[in-house]
Amino acid sequence: MKKQRGFTLIELIMVIVILGVLSAFALPRFADFGQDARTASLNALAGALRAAANIAHAQQLADGAAAGTSVILEGATITMVNGYPTANAAGITAAAQVSEDYTVSGGGTAGNTGLVYTLTDAAGCTVTYTSAAATGADNTTDLASAPVVAVDPDDC
Repeated sequence: MKKQRGFTLIELIMVIVILGVLSAFALPRFADFGQDARTASLNALAGALRAAANIAHAQQLADGAAAGTSVILEGATITMVNGYPTANAAGITAAAQVSEDYTVSGGGTAGNTGLVYTLTDAAGCTVTYTSAAATGADNTTDLASAPVVAVDPDDC
């Protein structure tokens, strides 16, 4: 008598049914990675902005320059105000080497108020950089605080 090897048709059908049921429960958990990816991208951009602002600030301190004096990072001139990069393309965007994938709005170079500079991606997700504000009369001393970087993933 020969011994047969392999699976019966019923065993194969049962395995397919079980895999189908498992995938029906698991698929919704992994279906929408887009939101998570956009949020991760925003957080990465925010981290890059914070790091660039701190590096530019450290370079200015190391140079012994006044708080409004531009610094040079990796061959690029970074405009500064109140000891940190300005809220514009010549300041924080150049310091963080932000790609052209983001549209920008707001910002400027004023010294005594925190200007809001917004970077928006194609999906409408935003990161804002609020420049450092000074409390001194000459806008170069008595820093009130470092720049503030905020992420708004709600519009994604």
